[in-house]
Amino acid sequence: MPLSHFDNSGKAHMVDVSDKDITARIAMAEGHITMSAETLALITEGRTEKGDVLGIARLAGIMAAKKTADLIPLCHPLPISKVSLDLTPDTDLPGIRISATVKTTGQTGVEMEALTAVSAAALTVHDMVKAVQKDMVIGDIRVTLKDGGKSGRFEAP
Repeated sequence: MPLSHFDNSGKAHMVDVSDKDITARIAMAEGHITMSAETLALITEGRTEKGDVLGIARLAGIMAAKKTADLIPLCHPLPISKVSLDLTPDTDLPGIRISATVKTTGQTGVEMEALTAVSAAALTVHDMVKAVQKDMVIGDIRVTLKDGGKSGRFEAP
């Protein structure tokens, strides 16, 4: 199967979506950031020096989703109709589980926007508590749902 972001001579190009139908589209992504139980407690108990870590990370994810086309060279700028993020402390990691939902009505999907939202939220958590822990790990960022458009529905197993 040929890759859509390369032309017949192998050069990168932005995919022409002008002939695609305008449809309702949704994408969901998830990931997490792991840390020590002590760092997680600082976040959940509101004892960090920089303030509300989860609230600020949520806003960073929303802002990042809206700027995806500025960050990823071949992404189309899209009229995003919804971005929501859930940041859930998980003592079993220990860390924060992050999920994002992005919606649009357009000619191409919003998977990259959902992935960017999760990534930026995780990076923001890292930035806000890096003074107390430098070895946090961001991981398992993936698309969990994509729906709308010609290729239909995808749900991660």
